[in-house]
Amino acid sequence: MKTVVIKEFGGPRGLAVVDAPAPTPGAGQVLIDVEAIGVGGVDVLVRSGAIAGFAAGHVPGGEVAGTVTAVGAGVDPMWTGRRVWAFTGVGGGYVEQALAPVEEVLALPGELSAADAVTLGSSGVVAHFGLAHAHFTAGESVLVRGAAGGIGTMAVQLAARAGASAVAVMTSSPERAARLRALGATHVLDRAGGFDVIIDVVAGAALSSFLTRLNPNGRLVVVGAVGGPPPADVGTTLMTGFRQSWSFAVFSAASIPVAERQAVRAAQFEAAVRGELRAVVHERLPLADAVLAHEKLAARAVFGRLVLVP
Repeated sequence: MKTVVIKEFGGPRGLAVVDAPAPTPGAGQVLIDVEAIGVGGVDVLVRSGAIAGFAAGHVPGGEVAGTVTAVGAGVDPMWTGRRVWAFTGVGGGYVEQALAPVEEVLALPGELSAADAVTLGSSGVVAHFGLAHAHFTAGESVLVRGAAGGIGTMAVQLAARAGASAVAVMTSSPERAARLRALGATHVLDRAGGFDVIIDVVAGAALSSFLTRLNPNGRLVVVGAVGGPPPADVGTTLMTGFRQSWSFAVFSAASIPVAERQAVRAAQFEAAVRGELRAVVHERLPLADAVLAHEKLAARAVFGRLVLVP
């Protein structure tokens, strides 16, 4: 089968397409004939070498959708033939046939496309629990930093649906601003302050300056780090605003039990089928164009989610 591997850590051209043997499901696993692969920020961080612990030959990607073709020992054979979304781990997704643990597999509603599933699947869960981690409640104001990405577009929609008094975004063009307003954003900003909650997908060197945009008792939660790690002065900034009682936290969906993640994901898939949530697919590209997909991400040319199609 065709597989994308990281031959060299660094830029997008370190990715390569190779032929690999088709896998066989082990105990507790299913084998999926892949129809769509989500391309996310974690893939970029792994490929660039920003996340340690991976060796050359690693297969990036963690989110696929397709049809189960075989199951391993201990897995109900009723899974065979079902269309599913699956989390393969921090890797193993850029393939024509993927393995996934059965507890990380979710049956798809018949009306949901594979591309929409990998656009919503991880991003929606991170946005949902990120807002919960911030103790967001209806009537509060929210700023989404990194709003044009997969997690950001979901955070905008979920905050608006949950009754935010305002959903603000920062974006680079009028066209993106208009598209974010269509998803529920109420304010498009250059620089401003006064938010109860900030959901930050970017992190990076500018993070500390966003702490100062919080209202008293405001909360900033980092749910991604596509801009790199935060600066060393985060603690100093928090102490400078001591009397404002600001809170800073990081959030990973890995801290949420699988059953809770799957319940939220299933509800979001059904909401998308009913038209209550939008899966924002920027573009579908062939699996062989994984380098191009990562180049588009590096150029900040993506609104929503890129999807690879075997």
